[in-house]
Amino acid sequence: MRASIAFVGAGPTTIYTLHAMLAAMRGQADITIYEAQARAGLGTPYRPDWNDPAMLSNIASVEIPPIRETLCAWLERQPRPTLLRLGVNPDAIDANSFYPRVALGAYFQDQFEWLIAAARGRGMTVDVVTGVRVEDARAEGTRICLSLSPNRGAAFERCHDNVVLATGHQWLEEPEVKPGYFLSPWPATALHRIPPLSIGILGSSLTAIDAAVTLATEHGTFVEAEGEALRYEVDPQAGGFTITMLSRKGLLPEADFHHPLPYEPLARCTPDAVSALIAQGGADLLTRAFALFRDELTAVDSDYARAIGLSDVTLESFAARYFAERVAADPFDWAAENLAQTRRDFATSHTVPWRYAILRMHEVLALIAPHLDETALEVFNTTLKPVFVDAYATVPHLSIERMLALHRAGRLEVVALGEGSKIDTKSEPGAIVTIDGQCRHFPAFIDATGQRPLGADEFPFPTLLEQGIIEDATQVDGAGIKGVVVDALFRPVSPHPVREQLFCLSIPFLLQRHPFIQGITSSHDMGIIVGTELAAVADAASLEAAA
Repeated sequence: MRASIAFVGAGPTTIYTLHAMLAAMRGQADITIYEAQARAGLGTPYRPDWNDPAMLSNIASVEIPPIRETLCAWLERQPRPTLLRLGVNPDAIDANSFYPRVALGAYFQDQFEWLIAAARGRGMTVDVVTGVRVEDARAEGTRICLSLSPNRGAAFERCHDNVVLATGHQWLEEPEVKPGYFLSPWPATALHRIPPLSIGILGSSLTAIDAAVTLATEHGTFVEAEGEALRYEVDPQAGGFTITMLSRKGLLPEADFHHPLPYEPLARCTPDAVSALIAQGGADLLTRAFALFRDELTAVDSDYARAIGLSDVTLESFAARYFAERVAADPFDWAAENLAQTRRDFATSHTVPWRYAILRMHEVLALIAPHLDETALEVFNTTLKPVFVDAYATVPHLSIERMLALHRAGRLEVVALGEGSKIDTKSEPGAIVTIDGQCRHFPAFIDATGQRPLGADEFPFPTLLEQGIIEDATQVDGAGIKGVVVDALFRPVSPHPVREQLFCLSIPFLLQRHPFIQGITSSHDMGIIVGTELAAVADAASLEAAA
């Protein structure tokens, strides 16, 4: 008998897992992929019906791990009309460019179809089941059975030897949960119905920028002219259109900066060094890891270390030092100067040492997060995590240009919420925001803070919890830890024997312990781990069948 392997979800995480599995596998397997949407291979963040064409991805082409081919290579072989439909300039395809989310969706769908054909070409059975929602999962003997609900027809059940839960981000199909209040900016088509009035957006990351751009293109036009800064012109009938972005510090993200890829190795804050700290154990793991972080930063950029007083900075005070200069500046003045500097750096291939070091260290320091107790994890999330997010969540230059254009047109402001602000989403349509005792009403209000960690009570496969295969992180790690508990191979931590046949890659339920796993590169990294393990399982089953 060949191993029966099922994937729940058909986005980038499944694609990279399948790619790694096929690359490592020598035997055969029966593969089934379940996808709730009518088309498989797109992934929610890149679906055309969920994204406005103006929404840009937050990863440059060169950073996307290739499957059959790189994104650039795929774009270069597409017909000109296809590129134009995807919002891609056929004459300006470049590895360092950021492309519309819908273009990435088309790329992933094509690579998915190639993987399916490749598996079938090797004699494997591959069943791609679309328009079917997996409502639950349970252990039945040594197998895992999935309860399936198709868009049409009667519910049914299928059982498999191994199951990968790769359900991705979880958003409501209808984001307007009360009049004028949107729990997320997706699907973007929902934003098109917001009239031209005073609109509040919670957040200022690329998600918030995408929401602002979607609204801006609905009520006006960005105008490009050679030799001139990008301009925004509001439609004549949209005179009341304004956007206020609200975030804790009142900052815009910085522009994507030049740095070598693949990452150059670190000297002090290395994976081996951090792994050694983890092996030593102790309640002061975070403090010792921060010491490595500080040593690396001092070594790579002593001028920056002196400028922020790194020698006497503490774990608790570092974030304040890091953000201090930006907090004191006007956010748009800072954004304009930062954009100009990053463009100069790209032109001269200059890398800012301290910035590149922090970018690289976010992946290394993330190794300690699963090993921190509840208190230490909260400290990590409030001290180092905001710095790391700022370093890796830089945005396309065009996104900053658009924000500057909206601001020059008098249509955009960025406001700091601070620590004592309140957001009331119940009293009026939209939201009432209170800052320092001053109230502002936004008839339309969009929460664009991105995917939050979800608790086990929202886990979409309740029987796995009831059977003890999946365990609630709050019961294992502490009341403040949301999600489910997994091991280094993303298998549930549980005494149940079936747990070794189940892999949980459902991002919202891993975020608390794995705070930086939302992007494409993380899908790739998780895919390699799980895909390699699945290949070993399938090969063992093939050998057993042959014997």
